[in-house]
Amino acid sequence: MVARMYHAAREHMVTTAVFGASLAAIIALGAVAASSGTATSGAGTPGTGASPSQGAINQQAPGFSLPALGHPSSRISLAAYAGRPVIVNFFASYCVPCRKETPLLARYYRAAHGGVAIVGVDSNDSQTAAVTFTRTAGVSYPLAYDPVATTASAFGVVAIPQTFFLNAHHRIVDHIYGAVTAADLAKGVALMGKPAAQS
Repeated sequence: MVARMYHAAREHMVTTAVFGASLAAIIALGAVAASSGTATSGAGTPGTGASPSQGAINQQAPGFSLPALGHPSSRISLAAYAGRPVIVNFFASYCVPCRKETPLLARYYRAAHGGVAIVGVDSNDSQTAAVTFTRTAGVSYPLAYDPVATTASAFGVVAIPQTFFLNAHHRIVDHIYGAVTAADLAKGVALMGKPAAQS
């Protein structure tokens, strides 16, 4: 019972933190729009870095550069995957659906032998708990640490887990709310397509 109450409190905490960050970003965007005399769309505009939400498909994914989970001197950035399709998964150690999803993603990544890029983003979590959780789940793909859910907010994530499938130009081609399944992965990866041709 105590464990369930703890996990519920943690999930409320991430939702509250992300909502607060999203609200602050919306207020800031409104202030900028008002001062410049231009209107903004709540759904975001491709290529502007605006927060994608329910209408995230075909939007440009926000760039990010975050400390590596458990290795704060290293960085994980979306720019490092320029020209490559990539899966971006938002998770946390206290997230109940993540307990099924994260081991599935770990197995999928190992089976793909590096053929599919995955970046996990641990949001609003205890870094120590997240490191233990991902090691237990067998994760070997890169993991970023988003301690106050700044990147989660930029992607419009208000509850976890959520997974974004990006094509080679880092446009969002599929977006899964809740834990991904093997069928979701197959569909999303097919939509992501191949790496961009090198010039």
